[in-house]
Amino acid sequence: MLKHPFAPIIDKDSKILILGSFPSIQSFKNSFYYGHPQNQFWKILAKLFNELEATSIEEKKSFLKRHNIALWDMVAHCQRENSLDSSLKDIKPNDIAGLLRRYPNIEALFFTGKKAQSLYQRHFGHLDIPAFYLPSPSPAYRAMSLEEKVRRWSILKDFVR
Repeated sequence: MLKHPFAPIIDKDSKILILGSFPSIQSFKNSFYYGHPQNQFWKILAKLFNELEATSIEEKKSFLKRHNIALWDMVAHCQRENSLDSSLKDIKPNDIAGLLRRYPNIEALFFTGKKAQSLYQRHFGHLDIPAFYLPSPSPAYRAMSLEEKVRRWSILKDFVR
């Protein structure tokens, strides 16, 4: 059984919470969210806010704080064979409801893929908070161009500065 290795990145000023499924093997090795070099997460956010792409963990944390973005994942524990969401088994979700109670300033949730969204709907769909699907930034999801992903992720800007 694998345990999620990172604490949520959140503070009292966070306005949105972006939820992925579970860190990739490369993210485990790099000790931070969306750590695969081909993952487009940090590139999408940089383009969206017209900034340089954050590269170090400290730059990434600073970027999130500056834009009032919180970050966590849906899965607390699971089994898996590889980094694909389809390989996640025996899933135990993180306590999203508890996190939202501790941080009532969160105005909306965003999911970086269908697996995160479906897990949320299954376990926390009763919560009264706006929730939105974002196209996956994963290097495995090539059905959409980077420019189209940035366009679809622009809904974030309705909630943050």
